[in-house]
Amino acid sequence: MSKTICLVMQPNGCIITPVVDEVFKALADASRRRLLDELHKRGGQTLGELCQHLDMTRQAVTKHLALLEAANLVATVWRGREKLHYLNPVPLHEIYERWIAKYERHRLQALSDLKKGLEDDSNTTK
Repeated sequence: MSKTICLVMQPNGCIITPVVDEVFKALADASRRRLLDELHKRGGQTLGELCQHLDMTRQAVTKHLALLEAANLVATVWRGREKLHYLNPVPLHEIYERWIAKYERHRLQALSDLKKGLEDDSNTTK
């Protein structure tokens, strides 16, 4: 999977955008998001340590990690015979800047706070 720049034709001309399909594909799966959450909590985990947090085979975790590495969301470092996995937040930040930051943050935060408040109220009334 190449990390190339593609040209996208727009009504008013041509713009250059980085290919982010791999990142969106990687984030589309709940198990991969959980792996990223685990690496966010503690970077430098081995495959065995990551497998402890998921209810799936070692081979399945390996495949998920390979996809995350291809999307540049996970970086690896070899320490002797151990392969350590680290979260690379740069692609997530780029998506945030491109797709989220352009919207008004204050309104989004207010809606998020309202949603959390309503969810908390509904959980306490049960």
